[in-house]
Amino acid sequence: MYPIHNKIMTTLHQTFSKLRDPRINRHKKHLLLDILVLSILAVLSGAESYDSIELYGNTNIEFLKKILKLPHGIPSHDTINRVFSLLNPKKFEKLFIEWSETQKTAGVFDKVIAIDGKTVRGSKDSFHSTSPIHLVHAWSVENNICLGQLKTATKSNEITAIPELLDLLDVKGSIITIDAMGTQRAIAEKIIDCGADYILSVKDNQKYLREQVEAVCSRCKPVSDSTEVTKGHGRIETRRCEVFAKNYMIDDEKPWKALQTIIKITSTREIAAKVTTEVRLYISSLDTLQPFNQYIREHWGVENSLHWTLDMVFREDEQRKRTKHAAENFALIRKIALNLLKKDKGKESLVSKRLKAGWNKEYLLNLMQF
Repeated sequence: MYPIHNKIMTTLHQTFSKLRDPRINRHKKHLLLDILVLSILAVLSGAESYDSIELYGNTNIEFLKKILKLPHGIPSHDTINRVFSLLNPKKFEKLFIEWSETQKTAGVFDKVIAIDGKTVRGSKDSFHSTSPIHLVHAWSVENNICLGQLKTATKSNEITAIPELLDLLDVKGSIITIDAMGTQRAIAEKIIDCGADYILSVKDNQKYLREQVEAVCSRCKPVSDSTEVTKGHGRIETRRCEVFAKNYMIDDEKPWKALQTIIKITSTREIAAKVTTEVRLYISSLDTLQPFNQYIREHWGVENSLHWTLDMVFREDEQRKRTKHAAENFALIRKIALNLLKKDKGKESLVSKRLKAGWNKEYLLNLMQF
C-alpha cells in the first residue's frame, strides 16, 4: 500500500482500475473504483446490504477521503445496486483471479486446489421465476484463499463450468480435487492437459466406473494401507486409506486419461455411544506413494473455510441481491473481503476481525495492505 496524489493506493486499486464502467457517461457521478473499494471496506467492516454500505460511507467519510476520491460524496444505495447489476461479471471474475494471485504468500505453492460449487440461495427470485445462481469455486488449501469463481446456471452445469474455470487459473503442478459432479472424462483430460493431477470422487453418476472400482477394492490387495485417527469436538474419527494400482482395473473403450490409482477411504466416526461408517471411493492420476488421506481430507477446506464461512460469517444465503448481475458480482466482493481477512494471521475469529475492522481504522488499513 502506497500513496499516490495524496491518496492511499492498494493492490485493489491497481487491479480493479482495469474494470470497464458499464454506465452511460452522463450518469457517472461517482467513480466506479470508488464504489468498488467502498463496498469492500464496508463489507470488511461488517456491512452486508447496499443500505449499510451507504451508511458506512457517510459515517466514515473523512477517513474514506484518504483512500477514495469521492468527487460527489458517498454514492447512494441505489447507485451501488445499479453498478453491481450492470458490471460485466466475466471481466470482474478475471480481474478477481488476477488479484488473488497477488494475495498468495511468497514461496507458497498451490499444491492442492479444491473445486466445488455453492448455490447462493438468497438470489432466487420467485416473482420472476428465476432460480438462485450457482457458483463454482477454486480454493487454495495452502494459501487459504479463494482463487477464482465462475457462475453456472444450474448445478448440473458444473460439468461445463469447471473446464472454463481451469482455463482462467494457473494450475500447473497442482493437484485438483473435485467431488463426484466433476468426475467426467473430459474434466480429467482437461486437468492433465493443464499440467496438473486429479483426485476425483466416484459415485453413482459414473455407474460403470464405480462398479469397476468396487471390483478392484474387493478382489485385490492394496499397494498401501494406512490409518489416521483424529479426536476433537466430542468425537473420534478413524480414516483407513487403501490405495490400489490402476492396472488391476479393466478399462472400457474410453479410458480415463493418465489414471494411475484407485483410493478407498473407510471413515468410522464415534460420537458418544454411536458409531457410523462410510466408504468413499476415488480415482487419481497420482502414483500410489502419495499421501491420499491428507489430500482428500484437505479437499473439504472448500466447504469449511469458504462455503460455511460465506454463510455463517457473511450471511450470504440471507441476502436478497437479485437484479441482473448483482448477486454474482457482489459474491466477489465478499470473497475479496474473505481473502483479506484470511491473510491476517491474528487469532481472532473472522466475525471478530470484521468488528475490529469497523472499530479500528489502523487495523482496517493493515488489512488493505495484503
